[in-house]
Amino acid sequence: MSHAVQTAVLVGCGAMSEGWLRAIQTLNATAPTVDVIGFVDLDETLARHRADTSGFPDAAAGADLGAMLAALEPDVVFDIVVPAARRSVVTTAFAAGCDVLSEKPLGNTLGEARDLAAARDRSARLHGVVQNRRHLTGIRRAKAFLDSGAIGTVAEVHCDFFIAPHFGGFREEMEHVLLHDMAIHTFDAARFVAGVEPARAVCLESNPAHSWYAHGASAAVLFACENGVTMSYRGSWCAEGLPTSWEASWRIVGSKGTLLWDGNDGFQAEVPQGRDGLLSTQTPLEVPQIAPLAHEGHAGVIADFLEARRTGRSPLTDARDNIRSLAMTFAAIDSAEQGRFIDISV
Repeated sequence: MSHAVQTAVLVGCGAMSEGWLRAIQTLNATAPTVDVIGFVDLDETLARHRADTSGFPDAAAGADLGAMLAALEPDVVFDIVVPAARRSVVTTAFAAGCDVLSEKPLGNTLGEARDLAAARDRSARLHGVVQNRRHLTGIRRAKAFLDSGAIGTVAEVHCDFFIAPHFGGFREEMEHVLLHDMAIHTFDAARFVAGVEPARAVCLESNPAHSWYAHGASAAVLFACENGVTMSYRGSWCAEGLPTSWEASWRIVGSKGTLLWDGNDGFQAEVPQGRDGLLSTQTPLEVPQIAPLAHEGHAGVIADFLEARRTGRSPLTDARDNIRSLAMTFAAIDSAEQGRFIDISV
């Protein structure tokens, strides 16, 4: 595959597309990378507006994705539609011979995600999902430290997420709002950073009396993972005061020591050095810095996906992997509704 600029059609021209276009402009400022040659939205006027203000003034605009793909034959479809429309957009793109990079979630249900996996296999196309936390320096630094074996084999992963955003709009009307809209970021990060693969989940979900959300602003989830590893997640979207990072705060216990990470740039690690009565004495370990990433967040995801197309490798956020993180989310939701452990399968 050549290193030529890749062409893309962007589908879904709402507010989320503005962030994507900023990321694309960041990539193109470094080196010509991607040319957005078409914009599609059910609201054709919005598609035209986005094309005219995107930095790609020669791009086509319209409401018919199939027709635009047939006319323009792009390399990639950037899928930024609402989750209910994802299956239609992705399968249309596959049928037109395009690879697809989708916003999260991969599906509104696990069944939808499985259907997309089957469609991807039939078409032999590439499908990535935006899990932008995998392209943050702090997460890469934590992963590199754990991969070094400095605290041994990971045994426990504990994540806390406590923030109180007042979004307004659809989120405040959602069911299972914390689990469905946000928790997958931490679930996916745990799989990426610590290599955990959950097998069962049990969840207690609530909506505190002071919550400004309609449902499920608070949740505690316990995951039983492969190889006897345990993962816990405690979160709230209505916890005013002393917020954690958006990337959560972490305690990762290994066979030789423990890593604390505040989700930003705060790292502490200790391993035992000797014994003083009942308890071991501890010695701190340095958590080495890593080289800055060329691109973070959405720009990092897009750059990685395009590089995967060039080289034939899998993207870091491949949908085949992401469905496992999505399965954690739906297992937690099912457990909250049914009041029992739920087996996780894809």
